[in-house]
Amino acid sequence: MPLSAPARAWLRMIALGATSALLYALLFWNEATVLELSRRGHGWFVVPVAIAFVFSLVHGAFTGLFWDVLGIKARK
Repeated sequence: MPLSAPARAWLRMIALGATSALLYALLFWNEATVLELSRRGHGWFVVPVAIAFVFSLVHGAFTGLFWDVLGIKARK
């Protein structure tokens, strides 16, 4: 039986929230590695920029879906 639209939205929100939490945990567990890569200079500055970009996408998608699931919309 297919899930309803609200149930799919809830599941997607939970999955994005869990992914966001996992990304933060991985970042904290690998803090020394990320710092070392960013200290190397040359083109390695891309590593923290890419990490920030991924965090922004995942956390932004989670936050947007969170407010949608709660039924809170921006004024037009």
